[in-house]
Amino acid sequence: MIVALEKTHGLNSASRHLVTRHGVVRIGQRSALMGVLNVTPDSFYDGGRRPTSEQAITDGVDMAAAGADIIDIGGESTRPGARLVSEDEELERVLPVIQGLRRAVSVPISIDTYKANVARAALDVGADIVNDISALRFDGAMAALVAKENVPVVLMHMQGTPQTMQTDPRYSDLLREVQDFLRAQVRFAERSGIAPEKIIVDPGIGFGKKIEHNLQLLNHLSELATLGYPLLVGASRKAFIGRILDVAPEARMEGSLAAAVAAVLAGADIIRAHDVRETRRAMDVADAIRHATGAEASSHG
Repeated sequence: MIVALEKTHGLNSASRHLVTRHGVVRIGQRSALMGVLNVTPDSFYDGGRRPTSEQAITDGVDMAAAGADIIDIGGESTRPGARLVSEDEELERVLPVIQGLRRAVSVPISIDTYKANVARAALDVGADIVNDISALRFDGAMAALVAKENVPVVLMHMQGTPQTMQTDPRYSDLLREVQDFLRAQVRFAERSGIAPEKIIVDPGIGFGKKIEHNLQLLNHLSELATLGYPLLVGASRKAFIGRILDVAPEARMEGSLAAAVAAVLAGADIIRAHDVRETRRAMDVADAIRHATGAEASSHG
């Protein structure tokens, strides 16, 4: 359950749904799943796997069928040290996929970008949500665009930029700093005219964090949930899982499922993941555990 504190006004326990242009994403008794659909040649896990728009659209349709509540389309890798991509190149990658997928599926589509022009064009052809890793900081036009279009936005914490974030991330008080940052960006978003019920927060697992930082955030998600807004967590196949298990991204599914379950049990409302079918099943069990009543728990089966 999301508890609104300190005069924040996110989704309350009565509503527990996120309204988009192409459907309502319900959270609460059932955590929502955001499927990752990267159309990049250099993303850390699925880069280069979708060389054509047609392949990406097919994969997106499969994700929706497998249980994705949202499909998140990204045209620029944000892995550590990734090269910058021009607006034109990013648009060339994402727009045909959004257009084709919008015709093929009914679930909301998210555009993973920090560029206002890319977000604007994506929304024009059928996207519903803006997933901004910079939390409205990198492009001064983004906040006004989101407010004008009245669409949901994901505000993510990141220390530095994708090019610098993993150089040597340091925190004096990790939880306080992440919470303070998200609180400040939420207030900025609201002052910019973005409706409170359209705001989602993300602690930014893997973005300017060492392994111990990621684990501490996952272990204390309940403290971030007190901000009063839907909490999105994306740990899927990230480097800290590889460090724990000593495996490459291709072998991190089990670790990703464990992180997703832990996040749901700790209060996450939306999980962002590459492996949709497997993650949805794991989340369903975690949701059942999280919301079990005393009477249900006392039965045998």
